Amino acid sequence: MPPSGESHRLLLAWKLALLRFAVTHDQSDRLNVAALAAELDRPGGRRDADGTLHFFRRTSSQLCAAISGQQPDAQAVLENFCKQTEEPRLRLAFAAAMGMTSSSDPAPAQPRPKRNPELFRGLPPRRSASL
Repeated sequence: MPPSGESHRLLLAWKLALLRFAVTHDQSDRLNVAALAAELDRPGGRRDADGTLHFFRRTSSQLCAAISGQQPDAQAVLENFCKQTEEPRLRLAFAAAMGMTSSSDPAPAQPRPKRNPELFRGLPPRRSASL
């Protein structure tokens, strides 16, 4: 696999390509996902066609089939992908592109509790600063 920085960029490009395919359903976008998956599966960045890693290619074909509606368990596959996506904006964008609503989304932040009125009791009052 390529160095860490490059592999991270490739992984992000692969996820964005999946998002693009989820939006467009275009064959060229599906081919782009497959090309990026093949690049990610290359061990040590070698260019041999008989690599032993197939994770991204297999996952890409499953996800693309689920996006296209060609899999019986498409909803479960897509939800699993969303749960594994660490970037919140990408996860929400993918879920929105697929029309998925998730109850596991983080709840809105709780309002801050009101300050205790006794907190500053006993302290001398501030004096106004004169300029």
